[in-house]
Amino acid sequence: MNKREFLKGAVVFIPAAGVLGAVARHAAGKETAAKEPAAKQPAAAPNAKNGYEPSAHYYGMGIDIDKCIGCNLCAVACKVENDVPDEPFYFRTWVERYTITRDGEVSVGNISLGTAREPMREPVQDAREVVRTFFVPKLCNQCQKPPCVQVCPVNATFTTQDGVVIIDAERCIGCRYCIQACPYGQRYLHPKTRVADKCTFCLHRLVKGLQPACVEVCPTQARIFGDLRSHASRLVRFRRLNKLHVLKPQLNTDPKVYYANLDGEVR
Repeated sequence: MNKREFLKGAVVFIPAAGVLGAVARHAAGKETAAKEPAAKQPAAAPNAKNGYEPSAHYYGMGIDIDKCIGCNLCAVACKVENDVPDEPFYFRTWVERYTITRDGEVSVGNISLGTAREPMREPVQDAREVVRTFFVPKLCNQCQKPPCVQVCPVNATFTTQDGVVIIDAERCIGCRYCIQACPYGQRYLHPKTRVADKCTFCLHRLVKGLQPACVEVCPTQARIFGDLRSHASRLVRFRRLNKLHVLKPQLNTDPKVYYANLDGEVR
């Protein structure tokens, strides 16, 4: 029996209440169990060609709801770039359509559930009854206080020095605790590797000086990516010029994905 198999078997006996308790303590803003010191946690390796230094950056993303047209190109580009499974229910990023009618009813549909290049088409509603329709891109919120990191029993999920929450596939044992702990429904268990997977802001592109794939293909520039430590960053300017919101602020996860023009119905 190797180390990976031993750890996987041992985690089975960890009470589920322990995970729920950790998440509850986090939501209440209380101190959680001690974790490895930041200095001991792995960080993204510097790029040999451009001398990339993780500690010099701190990444985040902004999304302008009014600019998103629901083209679904971000979801398609993400799947191609990151080898996300072709099945329509696996995502690192996706787009939701919100429809609000005169009677106050709100319907939400994931338009990325269609085929790889064809967004899902919902039944047409009576336009006279629709008050507003808009699209909301979703992805990992790259929390500054990530509950997924707190519940991982083998420290496979961690935050890099440049602020990106990633997963060490070699260390992950597929226990699914992080999937349950994520309040944004962003993680999934990869059907082939049997380890947790999620958005990483395309970290492999960042170390080369490139933008995340979803940002690069957005035709309306609804996604704004940048370095929160750089005054010249588009994201810093976006935060300064817009009234921003984050998803589920009551959970105190301190997300680094900021939304402009976000409707109060969005959860």
